[in-house]
Amino acid sequence: MALEDLFKVKRVADPQISPDGKRIAYVVTEVLKEENRTNADIWVTAAEGNSEPRKLTSSPKRDAHPRWSPDGKWIAFESARDGEGQIFLLPVGGGEARKVTTLATGAGQAVWSPDGKSLLFVSSVFPEFSAKPFAEADKLNKEKLDVREKSKVKARTIDTLLYRHWDSWVDDKRQHLFVIPIAVDGTPGEPRNVTPGENDAVPTSSTFSAGDEFAWSPEGKEIVFSAPPLPVREQAWRTNHDVWSVNLATGERKNLTAQSLGADGLPRFSPDGKTLAYRAQARAGFEADKWDLWLVDRASGQRRNVTAAWPGSVDSYVWSPDGQTIFLEGQEKGRAPLWRVAAAGGGVKRLFDEGVNHEISVSPDGRWLAFTGQRLTMPGTISRFRLGEMAPQPVALTNAATLAGVKFGVVDSVTVSGAGGTPVQMWIVKPPQFEAGKKYPLVFWVHGGPQSAFLDSWSARWNAQLWAAQGYVIALPNPRGSTGFGQKFTDEISRDWGGKVFEDLMACLAHLEKQPYIDTTRMAAAGASYGGYMMNWFQGHTDKFKTLVTHCGVYDFVSMYGTTEETWFDEWDHGIPWESPDFEKWSPHKHAAKFKTPNLVIHNELDFRVPIGQGLSLFTTLQRKGVPSKLLYFPDEGHWVLKPQNSERWHTTVFEWLAGYLKK
Repeated sequence: MALEDLFKVKRVADPQISPDGKRIAYVVTEVLKEENRTNADIWVTAAEGNSEPRKLTSSPKRDAHPRWSPDGKWIAFESARDGEGQIFLLPVGGGEARKVTTLATGAGQAVWSPDGKSLLFVSSVFPEFSAKPFAEADKLNKEKLDVREKSKVKARTIDTLLYRHWDSWVDDKRQHLFVIPIAVDGTPGEPRNVTPGENDAVPTSSTFSAGDEFAWSPEGKEIVFSAPPLPVREQAWRTNHDVWSVNLATGERKNLTAQSLGADGLPRFSPDGKTLAYRAQARAGFEADKWDLWLVDRASGQRRNVTAAWPGSVDSYVWSPDGQTIFLEGQEKGRAPLWRVAAAGGGVKRLFDEGVNHEISVSPDGRWLAFTGQRLTMPGTISRFRLGEMAPQPVALTNAATLAGVKFGVVDSVTVSGAGGTPVQMWIVKPPQFEAGKKYPLVFWVHGGPQSAFLDSWSARWNAQLWAAQGYVIALPNPRGSTGFGQKFTDEISRDWGGKVFEDLMACLAHLEKQPYIDTTRMAAAGASYGGYMMNWFQGHTDKFKTLVTHCGVYDFVSMYGTTEETWFDEWDHGIPWESPDFEKWSPHKHAAKFKTPNLVIHNELDFRVPIGQGLSLFTTLQRKGVPSKLLYFPDEGHWVLKPQNSERWHTTVFEWLAGYLKK
């Protein structure tokens, strides 16, 4: 596998089964490297997979989020073809897409009403205008945006948190829900803001989102949605999202989960409307707490946790058409099988156990599912699974021709005894040219999060097969803090960033050093975000590695707390600097006197999660100490490197750096 192969791989997502069950619409994103961007289009394929997939949109800009109308005659989607993203309708029977929204603040995530007469969508507006009639509010929004755009003064006046997120400034806007009528012929009416006011109507952090965080009631008279906590100024350190409802006739709003202190979200009504489901976390302030699935009887108000006994965490879910079953997405030991649970209770059952599977869509008869499946040896693929069968089948082999001549390295899963004897799972990817009896350099990865995991999945950024193709054995351990191994395992990294997790990682490394195919004199380590933090911790605590690669890693806990956006994360995992005596206990900068391992440092200007100062401080320290080091800086990237030409530069720099230490 070469870097160009990675760019040629198309990314598929968001499968949506048609109302008649005969077709599946989905999104295909391709890399346009010469233009330094990606482009997404909507495709459709037969549900039986017995015909060639067909491209439905061909705009030069992103088309995404396809949603079938209840009668199957239209597909609503969002598109940036005219500049600001707006909602369009595509007639399935043929014809050109037509624009149905023209909001100055854009529109996205359209969802049809049950009767097909309206669309619900999201737009980020200035809250001070949100209670005014639509035309007036939209005019005021446009005027304010125009003034900002034309002004030569780009200063911002900020008086509250959260004022930026990931790689974007919030700029005092709020994400509100709108309803727009749609006539039988597709003609739109005037949109109406149904969640006016100072708060957002969807989570501002992707941490608390698992899809469209809003839904229609089956009778179409009510909308439920997930809202961040109030007051707004506390959203940077509180995680208490709630599920709200709004009566579309009266505008009356109700907090349906006010009794909960943790995050609640992803509300979905049962098909008969008698039950409301939602995800919930129990602990306030902890973004990586277990997500359970709760059901509320709308008549009695009685609540039931149907996943309480299940060790897994609910990533997303969908009701079966008869309302008897709920299909779940959730990780387990480095994979993400699909699951189901009876609405009446009785335990969570695994449907199958291969790879990573998500974005479930259920057929109208409830007998099969469409979803996106992937593995370390397979990019995302639209697949279907008939209930009762043993394994899913692909229905759209988007990348089959691209990867036909590519040989992948063998993937193994091993379990190592970590700190205190606790089992730690690790993936090992061997070079595609692997020969028994030969020794290979090792590159030891550490994942981000830290409440995350290395899964049996494909990546367009850190692709283990591409790294292995450079002639290295790639190790992907899942130490303390990893998700999918029980909540206790996840919890045990908080306030212990360099403790048991470091022991777990060293145990995994010791296992690798015993393997006859590992050259222990040529070992490197690499990681991003928390993985980058661990590279910095390795600097002061081990000399096992010939070199380290730190991407957007945490270096100094105090400056990190004051510049990151989601302070709830730091407060849960480390404490508050002026209140916690041991706040800096696990901060790598305190051990800089021992730094000596050659280090490639990568950091990006628009990374608001782990701000640029972390990487610059690390690089300054290394240079001042005379440690061989290099800084790769991207002024136009955030926490991840997403632009294709930037990605090319990232990969070539990393691979050249590693080769300088591992291939001598």
